[in-house]
Amino acid sequence: MATDQRKPLPFVANFAAGAIAGVSEILTFYPLDVVKTRMQLETGKAKHGMVGTLSSIVREEGSRLVPPLLLEAPKRAVKFASNDFWGKTYMGLSGESKMTQQLSILTGCSAGATESFVVVPFELVKIKLQDKSSTFAGPIDVVKQVIKKEGPLGLYAGMEATFWRHFWWNGGYFGCIHQVRGMLPPAETQQGQLFNNFVSGSVGGFVGTAVNTPFDVVKSRIQGTAKVPGVAPKYNWTYPALMTIMREEGPAALYKGFLPKVLRLAPGGGVLLLVVEFTLGVFRKALGPPYL
Repeated sequence: MATDQRKPLPFVANFAAGAIAGVSEILTFYPLDVVKTRMQLETGKAKHGMVGTLSSIVREEGSRLVPPLLLEAPKRAVKFASNDFWGKTYMGLSGESKMTQQLSILTGCSAGATESFVVVPFELVKIKLQDKSSTFAGPIDVVKQVIKKEGPLGLYAGMEATFWRHFWWNGGYFGCIHQVRGMLPPAETQQGQLFNNFVSGSVGGFVGTAVNTPFDVVKSRIQGTAKVPGVAPKYNWTYPALMTIMREEGPAALYKGFLPKVLRLAPGGGVLLLVVEFTLGVFRKALGPPYL
């Protein structure tokens, strides 16, 4: 059956493929995410570079990083499942039979917005556990302590900043994937198709990272700063916080942690897309016509 005549895979298949891809990417690149968060939480002039931060984390903390690592898989599952949902929705509304550049950007931004609502508690827990000064025993302890001090809504601290971070990253990522795929020579083999997916995903990961890093810095500051009763938080809303960081630390501070972040999410974006497309292909073969 021709590619454009295949029946779209069900939501659960895209969700599962995203989760599998997420685990693959996390196991490969996760330490760089911890380095990125540490560098973003550090106010003022950076005291340690990427290599120094990474070596101290591996030397001093080791297995303490496993619990937050496990929180990453649901995010990737939601990312690709929601992108598939919004892509089908917008193509149906627009009457387009194939994805266009404009629709791919709109789809990515919408998927990012959807993802942000789901992943905020996961992100909050991850940031709390990645903080070097963390005294939490694990993810469950973070949830209990936050609810005890701030109520259930405390788990959604940084919601607005998370929204903007995912909105811009997914828009850049999926929009760039569509553009790069159109520029690459058509693949004649499965290996060639996997290579094209890796290249387009890597470029998309770089562009998404370049666009969303300032919002990621703000999100880390909002979620990583402990709230004091009766004291207005220094970092609260995204765009005022961007201006505060620029004024106090300079424009370069908005790109703290960019190097480990892009070293993770550029090739990581390639791994994500490669594994997702490969896994979806396995699902299609297993389900057979009309999905094949």
